[in-house]
Amino acid sequence: MNVTNHQFRLAARPVGMPKRSDWDYTEEAVREPSDGELLVKVLYISLDPAMRGWMNEGKSYIPPVGIGEVMRAGAVGRVLASKDATYAVGDHVYGTFGVQEYAVAKARSASKVDPRIAPLPVYLDTLGMPGMTAYFGLLDVGQPKAGEAVVVSGAAGAVGTVVGQIAKIEGCHVVGIAGGAEKCRYVVDDLGFDAAIDYKREDVKEALRKLCPRGVDVYFDNVGGDVLDAVLTQLARGARIVICGAISQYNNTDGVRGPKNYLSLLVNRASMKGMVVFDYAERYGDAAREMAGWMAAGRLKSREHIVEGLETFPDTLLKLFKGENIGKLVLKVAEV
Repeated sequence: MNVTNHQFRLAARPVGMPKRSDWDYTEEAVREPSDGELLVKVLYISLDPAMRGWMNEGKSYIPPVGIGEVMRAGAVGRVLASKDATYAVGDHVYGTFGVQEYAVAKARSASKVDPRIAPLPVYLDTLGMPGMTAYFGLLDVGQPKAGEAVVVSGAAGAVGTVVGQIAKIEGCHVVGIAGGAEKCRYVVDDLGFDAAIDYKREDVKEALRKLCPRGVDVYFDNVGGDVLDAVLTQLARGARIVICGAISQYNNTDGVRGPKNYLSLLVNRASMKGMVVFDYAERYGDAAREMAGWMAAGRLKSREHIVEGLETFPDTLLKLFKGENIGKLVLKVAEV
């Protein structure tokens, strides 16, 4: 196949906010797949806060992207050539295909998706890793019960929107924390949260005291920093805190700031537990079926913020850290 592939490869470990020079925009000829491999035309790429951590050297739940390697990213695409009997040309698939136009991937690392059930970007959102993160983080780790107060930060983001909606399905009182009036209106008016706190304009601690007068039973944390500290002061007895992410800390140049109010865990006999979605891989299918059912019934909504053009990747990624996206940030690479 005489086709040129364009890619973003990691050129340097970022210091603070990533910049364009931290990547090289490269091109190479597309090779034919070998036995057990697929050639995939990448259509949509998932842009996630976790990508910032993957760029750092050091121990984590997954090895860092190596200097010179294609930037890691989940994506959906169409099979152009298959050397595996499980997949046919024309199948749509999800995999960690990277920030590039074409990917040659092992068939066993891909999974089929059906655009007749949901639009392809939804498989990077509610029916993809963000949805799985919300589902297992809230239900398995947070273990909410009907009538409890559930608070989620980053409430207008890909994970936060799903967390809040599932908590409502479970019969909870749901409060979202987000930045800006538009995001707060969205999670209340469109998604059905009971209330929202604009951390840019409101005192989070005081707002929580009013909105959750009996304390916070479950806190799903996507941001860390000052917001986490504020929620810690308002915990109910036996509260559960789910540590999913800390986007407020990812671009710090002076180290991550930990919680100052952690003794509230002792006073309130509360727990704080980290979660990584990959630990639940064997159950993704069950979760996807349940969430697809909720979507079909109109109980769970999905919203994607789509930006076109592979070449925009370095600037588009920064929307996550500037709070410029509502819903799941997706990069559109090619027409379906």
